[in-house]
Amino acid sequence: MSIMQHNGGSVIAMVGKDCVAIASDLRLGVQSLSITSDFEKIFPVTDRLFVGLPGLATDVTTLREQFRYRVNMYTIKEEREIEPQTFAQLVSSTLYERRFGPYFIEPVMAGMQKTPAGGYAPFIAATDLIGCLNFAKDFVVAGTASEKLFGVAEGLWEPDLEAEDLFETISQTLLNALDRDAFSGWGAVVHVITKDKVITRKLKGRMD
Repeated sequence: MSIMQHNGGSVIAMVGKDCVAIASDLRLGVQSLSITSDFEKIFPVTDRLFVGLPGLATDVTTLREQFRYRVNMYTIKEEREIEPQTFAQLVSSTLYERRFGPYFIEPVMAGMQKTPAGGYAPFIAATDLIGCLNFAKDFVVAGTASEKLFGVAEGLWEPDLEAEDLFETISQTLLNALDRDAFSGWGAVVHVITKDKVITRKLKGRMD
C-alpha cells in the first residue's frame, strides 16, 4: 500500500459563478483502522483562500505550520495579503525544495483571486507531492477517493453554479465518492467562498 493512503482522506475543490468551494472528509485512520472523525484537512490561508492537505497526517501538521510561517513572512514583507495565484507558487516551491525526501501531501487550493479590474475571480489549483501545479476551470481532487471523486464530479458539475447550487453539488459529489472508499469518510466539511464571505457547513456521512 502507498504511504499516501496510510491515513486516508480526500479533498475536492470546485468552481462556481463568482464563488468556489472546497470540501474534505473528517476521518483519520491507520489504513482500515479508524482513529477519529474530526481530523481537519482544510485550513484558512487568508479570508478568501483555503488550502486542503490530504495525505500523511504528520506531514499535514508540518506543512500547515510551514505554510502559515511563510504566508506570515510574505504579509509582513509585502504589507498585503497573499493572493491565491502567488500562494499556489509558494506551495509548489515549498514542496519542490523537498523533492528528494518529499512531504507525502497533495495540496488542493481554492480562493477568490483579485482581477486587474478590481473584482474577484474563482481560483482553484492542486499539486502533486513534489509541487507540479495543476490549474483547472472546473474541479480538482486529491486523496484516496480521487478516482471516485473524478467520476461523480464529471457527472454532477456544471458551469456557473450559484453558491447554494455549488454547495449542493460538491456535497453530493464528496458524499457519494466517500461511500465507495474505505479510507475516507466519517463526515465531511464544506467551505463555500465568495468575495464577501465564507460559508462553512459540516455534513454527516456514513460512520462505518
